[in-house]
Amino acid sequence: MTLTGNRILLGISGGIAAYKAAELTRLLVRNGADVRVVLTEAGSRFVTPVTLQALSGQTVWTDLWDPRVADNMGHIELSRDRDLIMVAPASADFLAKLAHGLADDLLSSLCLARRCPLVVAPAMNVEMWENAATQRNVDVLQADGVRVAGPAAGDQACGETGMGRMLEPAELLAEVAAFFAPKRLAGKRVLVTAGPTEEPLDPVRVITNASSGKMGFAVARAAQEAGADVTLVSGPVSLATPAGVARVNVRTAQEMFEAVKKGVPACDVFISVAAVSDYRVKNPAAQKIKKANGKELALQLEENPDILAWVAALPKPPFCVGFAAESEQLERHAREKRAKKKLPLLAANLAQEAIGRDDNAITLFDDQGEHPLGRGAKLDLARKLVAHVAGMLPARK
Repeated sequence: MTLTGNRILLGISGGIAAYKAAELTRLLVRNGADVRVVLTEAGSRFVTPVTLQALSGQTVWTDLWDPRVADNMGHIELSRDRDLIMVAPASADFLAKLAHGLADDLLSSLCLARRCPLVVAPAMNVEMWENAATQRNVDVLQADGVRVAGPAAGDQACGETGMGRMLEPAELLAEVAAFFAPKRLAGKRVLVTAGPTEEPLDPVRVITNASSGKMGFAVARAAQEAGADVTLVSGPVSLATPAGVARVNVRTAQEMFEAVKKGVPACDVFISVAAVSDYRVKNPAAQKIKKANGKELALQLEENPDILAWVAALPKPPFCVGFAAESEQLERHAREKRAKKKLPLLAANLAQEAIGRDDNAITLFDDQGEHPLGRGAKLDLARKLVAHVAGMLPARK
C-alpha cells in the first residue's frame, strides 16, 4: 500500500479514542502520506500537539485565530491543498456540528469551508451512538456525501459493550487507501441486489431468508469506491445506504424482480447478492390466520422468478456476478450453479459462517478456476471482489 503524494488533513475531536489517532498518524506517514493534523480543544485533553507533531513531522493546528497563517484564515487555507479530510475520532458532538453546519472552532470551520471529500470515524458510548439524534445526524451527513467509516462493536472505555468503538488505525488506513485507489470501474454502471425478501402468508406473517444485507451493502460501497455509478436494490434491512449509492427498497421477490428489470438495461455489471426467497405462498390470506390448536397448517407454495438466471439469459446481458450461500459441499454446488446459469463469475461462501456477521470467507469461481479471498471483513472482501470484476471486464467482448 502506498499513499505517496496524497495530502491528508487529519482532524481529532474529543474522545478517549483520540489515542488511536496517534497510531493512525504514524501509519499514514509510514505509507507515504503528507499528514497535517488539526486538533480540537477537547481532543487536546486526550492527546497532545507535541505527540502529533512528532509523528506527522508538521505543525499541529488548534486555534481558529492562529496568527501564523498569513491572512489569519486558517479555516480556509489549511484545507485548500488537501486531497482528503478525515476526522478520527469524530465525537457525537462533532457529528452534530457537521450535520447542522456549525463552525465554532478551527476543525468544524475548515470542514464547512472545505473543497475536498470528508470521511468521519465515529467514536462514542453505545447509548450515544444509538440515540435517535445521533442516527439522524449520521443520516444527514451521508445524504450530504460525507463518508462514515464505522463504528465497530466491542468493549468500550466506559466499561459498556456495543456499537460505538472507533475503527482500529489499520482499518482506517484501509479506508484511506480505498479512497485513493484507482477508479477501475469509472464510467461503469453497476446494479447490486442485497438483503432478504419477504413473502407474505397473511398481513402479519412472512416467509423469508436469514440475511442481514451486510455483504450486498459492502459490495455496493466497494463498487462506488471504484468509481462506478451504483444502484442498490435492497430487501428489508436496517442498514445505512452507502454514500453516493442510489437505493431502491423492495419487499418481495417479485418487487425485486421488477426493480431489476427496470434497472438492468442501463447497467454494465449486475451483482446478485440478495438472498431471494425461492418460493412464495400461492394464495396469501387476506386476514391474519388464526391458530387452530391441534390442527396442522398447510401452505401451497409456488416458485419465485430466478432473477439472476433471467438477467444472465438476456440476449445482451451485463457482466453477471452471482453469490452462492451453501451449507455444505461449497465447491461442488458453486460450480454447478455457475454452469447452470452460465455466469462469468460466482462468489461462494458457507452460510452458517457469514449470516449476521461482519466478516466472511469467500471463494470466487470463474473460467480460470478457484480464487479464495480468505476470511476478512465483508467490506475488505467486497473490495477484492470488485477488483476481480474490474480485471475481467476489459477482456470481455
